[in-house]
Amino acid sequence: MSQNTQIILRERPGIQGTVNPSLESGTFALQKSPIPTEKDVPDGSVLIKVRYVSIDPAMRGWLNDTRSYLPPAKIGDVFRCAALGEIVHSKSPSFTVGDPIAASTGWQQYAILPAKLVEAAPAKKGAELIDYLGVFGSSGLTAYFGLFEVAKAKQGDVVVVTGAAGSVGSIVVQLAKIKGCTVIATAGSDDKVKWLKEELGADDAFSYRSPTFFQDLRNCIVRKHKFAHCVFDNVGGAQLDLLLGCLRKHARIALCGAISDYNGVTNGLKNYLALIGQSATIQGFIVFDYADKYDAARTDFAKWLGEGKLKRNFYTREGLENAPQALIDLFSGVNKGKMVVKVA
Repeated sequence: MSQNTQIILRERPGIQGTVNPSLESGTFALQKSPIPTEKDVPDGSVLIKVRYVSIDPAMRGWLNDTRSYLPPAKIGDVFRCAALGEIVHSKSPSFTVGDPIAASTGWQQYAILPAKLVEAAPAKKGAELIDYLGVFGSSGLTAYFGLFEVAKAKQGDVVVVTGAAGSVGSIVVQLAKIKGCTVIATAGSDDKVKWLKEELGADDAFSYRSPTFFQDLRNCIVRKHKFAHCVFDNVGGAQLDLLLGCLRKHARIALCGAISDYNGVTNGLKNYLALIGQSATIQGFIVFDYADKYDAARTDFAKWLGEGKLKRNFYTREGLENAPQALIDLFSGVNKGKMVVKVA
């Protein structure tokens, strides 16, 4: 009988620990189960063949047994993830066989889900199915609402984007330019800096691996651009602490992530008093808070894709068994744009 390959959580690495990608002895384990058939699908549910799974920084937080916006991943369960696929069997009037969909299937080749937890992924002009893990998915929606609803970026603003070469940051850079903002970006290599400036339109960009990174970034924001109106932060740590001293009056910081702190001890912010002095705000947010506005954002994205104003880049690993290593690669910064694993 054909087998359904699944990757389950074997053990937690601990808040300060790193993920071990070995499927024999590491954080995750490989298991096989029979591929579900039509008779296994309950009424109101669908069977999905998974094509792509998403690799996201938030996954590191799900490994910890701590309170967050989603419950921790459970030991022994298929590891949670966003995914794209197609309907193989349907016992719901909402879907027919062959429909492209987006859902949280977990790291597996086949998944049965209630139809109410599955989203149609219809074709859009200038887009592909994989874009539902990019601009039409959580990455694009996080960028959109973080920049426009939380940071409240407007034409003429100076916007700083940290982790700007990642799946969210690369979209933020482009949205800010579409809005008519000046964009200063940070990334993890000279190659990414070049990509951000030459391909995505950032006005200035800096690699945090440069020995003069903090001095160069501060000089650019403070001296060249006379401080920042908005910060879209994906990195946290020392970068965020520096930026607290580079704010204009009434500046807005959208706190999206803190990838620099996910595998270590958070030392805290030293320059937080700048928020008082500049009457500035710092706000964390979760994209699910804006679920009732997703359609409006996707309409804008479809328009900008059709007009050629948005570029997207996917870093793709082949094979579901490589998903744990892809998570490691994400934190080492090998990707430009969205990290995905092609399942089949």
